[in-house]
Amino acid sequence: MNFKRADRVAELITAEMSDILFKQVKDPRLQAITITAVKVSDDLRNARIYFVEMGKDECSPAIRAGLTRATGFIRRELGQRLQLRFVPEIMFVHDKSFGYGNRIEKLLADIAIKEEENGQ
Repeated sequence: MNFKRADRVAELITAEMSDILFKQVKDPRLQAITITAVKVSDDLRNARIYFVEMGKDECSPAIRAGLTRATGFIRRELGQRLQLRFVPEIMFVHDKSFGYGNRIEKLLADIAIKEEENGQ
């Protein structure tokens, strides 16, 4: 299989980001987030890091503020851990797919309950 270098770098960033957030970042606001995906541009200059807040469909302003404040530290840590000429500029993006999935799951459960009530 032929993988693009950007995909391999994205996988490395995903693993390192999880480790950095879990072990290095001391901000308690960021302890409740999970990294879901990383997309790196083909020139390796920009990285979009997708995250979700555990148990919530929306991203709270406190989480946004914590990520904004920790961006420089996280980028510096990535630079030390990754063997790259340039450390990508990172941008955090809330992953809305989990909220969408939860909404669909709830709708399906509601339909099942209504069918059960109508069937009895």
